[in-house]
Amino acid sequence: MKLSTLRVFAAAAMLSVTALGSIAYAENPMVGGAAMSETKDIIDNAVNSADHTTLVAAVKAAGLVETLKGPGPFTVLAPTNEAFAALPAGTVDTLLKPENKDQLVKILTCHVIAAKALAADVSKMVADGGGQAVVDTVGGCKLTAKADGGKVTFTDENGNAATVTIADVIQSNGVIHVIDKVLLPKM
Repeated sequence: MKLSTLRVFAAAAMLSVTALGSIAYAENPMVGGAAMSETKDIIDNAVNSADHTTLVAAVKAAGLVETLKGPGPFTVLAPTNEAFAALPAGTVDTLLKPENKDQLVKILTCHVIAAKALAADVSKMVADGGGQAVVDTVGGCKLTAKADGGKVTFTDENGNAATVTIADVIQSNGVIHVIDKVLLPKM
């Protein structure tokens, strides 16, 4: 009887250690066909994502590379190439022109939160807020976070809602949440 009990406890302990180990060492999700490393910063990871080439080009054109390579912490809501392509025709080309740099900076910084907000943090804020939470961005935009049916959305001040498609991509200086729409400053 004692040997059986010891075996059960030993098996339970091994399962607990294995479960904790998988949580503690869970790998980042793949983004745009590329592995994302927790030891790299936001920029060093983003340049490897085939789904974020437009975002990377925009960050370079806006002169925000060094900022997003900084210590942070930052939460970046990262629109995909498809999200940028869904903007009206010519919008991205116009924004990438040097004379539109200020407008581009404003749009991009409306996708950055000056904190490391994991999905669990956002969910808690939404729950504490009775179903939604207003989040301030580096660009001065106010985004409304909501959680419904296991999906998290961020809505800009114009009513455009972006859904988080990949959450908790851990970076050395924060976290990225991939989103399916471009969020815009108040018009």
